[in-house]
Amino acid sequence: MADGEGCIAKKQKKKKDKKSLPDADVADIQHTEEFFIKPESRVAQLDTSQWPLLLKNFDKLNVRTTHYTPLPSGCNPLKRDIAEYVRTGFINLDKPSNPSSHEVVAWIRRILRVEKTGHSGTLDPKVTGCLIVCIERATRLVKSQQSAGKEYVGIVRLHNAIESEIQLSRAIETLTGALFQRPPLIAAVKRQLRVRTIYESKLVEYDPERRLGIFWVSCEAGTYIRTLCVHLGLLLGVGGQMQELRRVRSGIMGEKDHMVTMHDVLDAQWQYDNNKDESYLRRVIFPLEKLLTSHKRLVMKDSAVNAICYGAKIMLPGVLRYEDGIEINQEIVVITTKGEAICMAIALMTTAVISTCDHGVVAKIKRVIMERDTYPRKWGLGPKASQKMMMIKQGLLSKHGKPNESTPDSWKKEYVDYSVAVKKEAEAPAAIAERVPKRKRETESENEEAAVAPSSPATLQPEEQSRKEKKKKKKEKKAKEAAESEGELMEVVGSWMVPQSSRPTSVAARHHLYTPPCDTYKTRDTCSVCPCMLLLSSISIELQHCKPQYS
Repeated sequence: MADGEGCIAKKQKKKKDKKSLPDADVADIQHTEEFFIKPESRVAQLDTSQWPLLLKNFDKLNVRTTHYTPLPSGCNPLKRDIAEYVRTGFINLDKPSNPSSHEVVAWIRRILRVEKTGHSGTLDPKVTGCLIVCIERATRLVKSQQSAGKEYVGIVRLHNAIESEIQLSRAIETLTGALFQRPPLIAAVKRQLRVRTIYESKLVEYDPERRLGIFWVSCEAGTYIRTLCVHLGLLLGVGGQMQELRRVRSGIMGEKDHMVTMHDVLDAQWQYDNNKDESYLRRVIFPLEKLLTSHKRLVMKDSAVNAICYGAKIMLPGVLRYEDGIEINQEIVVITTKGEAICMAIALMTTAVISTCDHGVVAKIKRVIMERDTYPRKWGLGPKASQKMMMIKQGLLSKHGKPNESTPDSWKKEYVDYSVAVKKEAEAPAAIAERVPKRKRETESENEEAAVAPSSPATLQPEEQSRKEKKKKKKEKKAKEAAESEGELMEVVGSWMVPQSSRPTSVAARHHLYTPPCDTYKTRDTCSVCPCMLLLSSISIELQHCKPQYS
């Protein structure tokens, strides 16, 4: 028993010792140490170099804030359901020879059974190569794709032999930079002179026996390669014409970037219809975000997405991340945290300004891409807005949020309707502008009447009369403009009517207009004595002319 009690006593003593030591240590630590979370120099690294589309190298973007509430709405572009995937996609099509671009696009629309399709730039019927066909929602990017640069490989046929291949190579390299071009004889546009830029061109191969040269050109959108071949022939002095042409790049999509044929599209749709296999359609069609990978990115919070879809300004508090090298008036793409494109925008702040500011408008919307209400609405959820909604439900405000008979006085005094205030501010300058000309008219009329009689309110011109005068002046102005456009403004001098355009200007020539008419030269357009040209043959009346009278 004694041994047992001794063991218990030892255990209790050990427990006391254990308790007493930590208390002393904690007291010492509290006096000596500083309690705070130390910043870590090492941050968890994400390898986003293999992430798809607009999320590639996401970790290299500048971080403005990491605080936001993720929403379950939306999804990665590659994980959309097949119907949505097709509606928001594009095809990098290898256009066949003979059908026109519009015919090809119409066939794609019929195969995929969609409502709307568009293409990145017309190719002539005989021309083959890269034609980006946008489907449904992606047609909003057609304008930007049409204005993107293009690359071609063509064959030029020279009419006569040249000395060497070097001569042709030099001529092709000479035709770079800004060039004057007129569309070919058979063209779908107006044949007027225009300037187009050739960025780079080079000779690939030349066959002296058949006088055929293969060349590569990187040029601005709207450049006519057929006209370029004609200019090449003129520069060499032998004449030339385009034999064959293929587009190898349109914007950022080239012939090596998953280009597909019409048969591939038809087979992919057949596989989905008959075997419910959507993998072929996903290989043929790409998400529209692939076309925007060359743009600078701006990542927005999920709560700001739907507001932008409804046309709200892109404000700085909603920005999560932004890319280096953003310049003012540069075209950028605004994306979600899942990599979906929200809209195209024009930057109003540079990267440096975004990093130093905490408020302001970052960019203005150019083209909204995302459908509205893909993400939930997150505006109008503040305390005032919530109170207003409750009052509308209780009948204390009208259904439009306007005060009614049962609205409490405290609400009328405290609540400020900013939309009404903005409207009043906008209307105020217009009202001032309207008053100014009225005062001017009154002062003018008073000055005129002062010369005749003393001014009084009764003698001032009424508003109706001034309106009539305005209308009369407008009619006269319109009539004058119409006459000038027709080019038959006539001047009556004596018994003649002379067109204003053909009226002589010099003193020596104007004597014809002021001498009495005679029957000497009835049908003459020029004077036989002096060199003055009257050019009166366009007048329908019988021309009567006279001999000039010189002193």
